[in-house]
Amino acid sequence: MYVCIELLRMIDHSKELIAASLAPLVLIILKEAENYGYELIQQLKTRSEAKLNIAEGTLYPVLKKMEEKKWLAGKWKTAESGKQRKYYSITKKGKDQLSEQIEQWNFFNNLIQKSWKQNPLTFSMK
Repeated sequence: MYVCIELLRMIDHSKELIAASLAPLVLIILKEAENYGYELIQQLKTRSEAKLNIAEGTLYPVLKKMEEKKWLAGKWKTAESGKQRKYYSITKKGKDQLSEQIEQWNFFNNLIQKSWKQNPLTFSMK
């Protein structure tokens, strides 16, 4: 997760980067415990120190795709308030996917870091 958050801090939050980052970030959070959509948004905001604000309209289609791919399992539950919420949990397939995505993020993070070290004058953090 640290790699993903650091990459998000380093560059302007383009829609493409956010879309590519959401799946592994959600899987990381769900690996810790099952959760529902709004709380996932709050977790992402907290973990990014309020630098990443994901709209419900952005997250829910991602959750739906992840559920269709069998990376997540969704289950409707009634909260103490009486409100129905869909809780998501990571599946075995989701854990396998998370491992694969972390490996890919680490590869690109290392490549970017090496490139910056080789060409320090051509790359700027701002």
